[in-house]
Amino acid sequence: MTIDEANPTSSAAAERRFEFIVHWPLVDEDAKVAIAAFWRREGALNDDAAIQQRLTQVVMHARTHDGEVAGVCTAVPVTPPRLGQPMYYWRTFVGARWRASPLVMSLLKRSCVLLEEHARAHDHPCIGVLLELENDRFRERGRMATWFNPRFVYLGRSDRGLDLRALYFKGARLKDPPAKA
Repeated sequence: MTIDEANPTSSAAAERRFEFIVHWPLVDEDAKVAIAAFWRREGALNDDAAIQQRLTQVVMHARTHDGEVAGVCTAVPVTPPRLGQPMYYWRTFVGARWRASPLVMSLLKRSCVLLEEHARAHDHPCIGVLLELENDRFRERGRMATWFNPRFVYLGRSDRGLDLRALYFKGARLKDPPAKA
């Protein structure tokens, strides 16, 4: 499925340079080949086992109008011990040529909407999206405790010393802790 890149709610002219292709929850074989080649070419992932595992987590990718993959985002369900709640751990990788563009935010906003819709339709297997900010530029620009678009809140630091942020889905409720054995 393709999300219309000329979305009238988008004010970023640069965003219209990309087409956003949705894969969640399954990625077709042609997209797997293109995404794997992109990760290898950009030096993001080179290990075949890691690539195959990450391909099962692809939410969407962006491509140029020439068909070149420009960025990919993934999500995997996790239950961080600190939160004790199932969250989608979200990652993205944007190619070097597009890192100064708003592509990372476009992928984040669009994929959060998609993940929230999926969660709502499936009785909230995860209650939100969790970010661990590795990118210094992202961390420096987003110093507010609460972001409003998208609506992420600061949670603290990860075990790796990186900022953690969470977006909770509308209507999601906290899950009961698993029964102790």
